Parts: sequence; C-alpha cells; structure tokens
Amino acid sequence: MSPDTGARRIDLDWIRIVAFLLLILYHVGMYYVSWDWHVKSPAASSTIEPLMFLTNPWRLALLFLVSGVATAYMLGKLAPGPLARSRSWRLLVPLVFGIVVIVPPQSYWEVVEKGGYSLDYLEFWGRYLRADQTFCRGKDCLIVPTWNHLWFVIYLWFYTMVIAGIVSLAPSWRERWEMRLEGALTGWKLIVVPWLLLAIVRMALVGRFGSTHAFVDDWYNHAQYFLVFSIGFLAARSDSIWAGMERLRWIALLLAFATWGLLVWYFQLRSGPAVPDSGLRMAQRVVYGLNEWVWIVAICGFARRWIKRDSPARRYLTDAIFPFYIVHQTAIILFAIWLRPLAIPPLAEGLLLIALTAVVCVATYEIVKRVRWLRPLFGLRQRRATSAASGGIATPG
Repeated sequence: MSPDTGARRIDLDWIRIVAFLLLILYHVGMYYVSWDWHVKSPAASSTIEPLMFLTNPWRLALLFLVSGVATAYMLGKLAPGPLARSRSWRLLVPLVFGIVVIVPPQSYWEVVEKGGYSLDYLEFWGRYLRADQTFCRGKDCLIVPTWNHLWFVIYLWFYTMVIAGIVSLAPSWRERWEMRLEGALTGWKLIVVPWLLLAIVRMALVGRFGSTHAFVDDWYNHAQYFLVFSIGFLAARSDSIWAGMERLRWIALLLAFATWGLLVWYFQLRSGPAVPDSGLRMAQRVVYGLNEWVWIVAICGFARRWIKRDSPARRYLTDAIFPFYIVHQTAIILFAIWLRPLAIPPLAEGLLLIALTAVVCVATYEIVKRVRWLRPLFGLRQRRATSAASGGIATPG
C-alpha cells in the first residue's frame, strides 16, 4: 500500500504501540534479573531471564522497521527538507528535555546504589548538568549527562536524516531500491535474505563492539538497526512484501519459538561453568539473527491478517505512547526504590510496579496534551498541525 494514497496502516500503528508497551514491561523485568541495570532488586535472579529472551532479540529491531515504514509515508507527503526539520523538532527537543529533566533521577539512584555516594538530589543534578565525570566505582565511571533509555530517539533521528539526505541528493535511488528489495524478498527469500544479513552483522560485529547505545561507538547496533530501518523504508509501498509476511506468519512463528528455545539453552550454558567454543558461539549468532527476523515477520504477518479496523484505543495510544516511553523508566526506578522497604514479594511487587508506572504514564500524557508549552517537550504536535506532518503511521516524536 503506497504512502502516497493517504491510507493509514492501522496494523503497523498497533505494532508500534504494543512494541513500546513491551519495552515498558521489559524494563520492569530488568529490575529483577541478574543482568546489569541502573538499580537492582534485592531479589534479582535468573528466574525470568528466559522470558526476557522472548523479546530481547527483536523488540527494538521491530520498532526501527516500523519507523522506517513511517518515514516512507512521511516522504510521500513532505519533501526531504521539511521532513528533516519536522523530525528534528519532534525528536531532538524531547531528547534534550529528557536528558536534562527526565533521566537525571535514574543516574542519581544509580550512583547512590552502585557507587555508594551520599548526596542530595539537587547537588547531584548540578554536578550532572556540569558533566562531572567523577562518579566512579574503581575504573568504572558513569558518564553524565546521559540519555539512558532515550538512546532510541537519537538513533531514529540520525537514520531519518540519512534517508532524507539520500532521497534529496538522489531522488531516483528510492524507486530503484524499492524494486530491488521487492524482487529480493519473494517467497522463502523473505525470511532467508534478511536473516542472513542480520546473522552476518552479528557474527562480524557483536564480538568486537557489543551493544553500548553510546551512538559514536555502537557499530553493531547501527548495522542491525539501520538495516531493518532501511528494509521498512523500502518495503513500505510494496504490497507483495507485506502479503508475503502474512502468508509466512505461521512458519515464522514456529521458527521464532524454536530459535528462542535454542537461545535460552545457549545463554544458560554460557552462564554455567562450561565456556561455549567459538563454533557454538558463531552458531548462536546465526540463530539469533534468525530469531530476530522471524519474530518480525510473524508479528507483521499476524497484524496484517487480524487488524483491519480502527478504534478509539488506537487513536488514543498512537499519540500517548511516546510520552509513555519518555517517562516510564524514571517512574519504574523511583517506584522500585520507594517500594523496596516494604519487602513485597517479587511477583506482587513487579505487578504493582507495572500498575504504578502505567498510572504515571497516563497521567503524564493527560497533563501534557492539555498544556501547549509542554507538548513539544514530549514529542506531541501542536493541535493546529495537520496530519501531513506525521505521515501515515506515527513514529515516536
């Protein structure tokens, strides 16, 4: 379906919404697993880590794919220059606001919990804004200011600028590569080609660069996320690619669960006394790439099959989900610290964390959408803006 038709992809709107809601649940889970995070529950363990692996490989890749589609829709209505200006305003203003106001409480509790610092919040905030680099635990120093969970925003902005620049400098590039992608992703190649590309990226880069979210040195994440962003952009107007995802949805889903089981087995093996050899490690990276892509195919295929009608919930959440995203992690950390002295059992505490975070997210949006000067700080358009500014489906910001 072409973005030039003005038709809205309700299915992709819902995918974006659900992916962000899963991200909120994932960050609640990060408080309870053994993996490093800003603050940790006293009851943190490996218990729910297999469940976390259920979404870990693909949730952000899926958001970048949908964002690529949305960028194609916007370029169907805006020239590259106006698109770049619109995206910069809608993404960079919330990012700066988030770094200065929303994220600092996360960093404060991190230095208190991990570094053993004893200082009040205002003192820390002043040092944070002055880029004080002395918050250290041995040689491990917290770099401030930081964007923490808002790293997605700067990556999305940069990828959008790259695409807008390419289309501006070489307008014929888009149609040529759309046709090439459509020809490359026919039948089983719809699964095989992106899988092999993602597997090659992981095999070549993850061991050397890891995942930093620091932008300047995050080459593995840039390679995988810009790849899926570009696939989304070039596939946006190809009905055959989306129809292919729908046809392959059941096979993709079976492959998704099978590869998830293999990943859980591998990472449990790696956490034990035995160290996987290099061959098994490379095999895991191939499986990881397959898991990442087949979940995307399955989700897009089932959404295209099942989601046909609009609803008030979709209309509400399409605008609300970006403010939810901005505030959710700070809310999770503050409530986690507040609830800790109550010694609530982890399951009940986790459910309460989710509920309290949801209340804060909804309350924030309800306030922000009513206050004109707050709207741009949370990525909301002013009410007089036309739908052309947002394109077909909506991306964050």
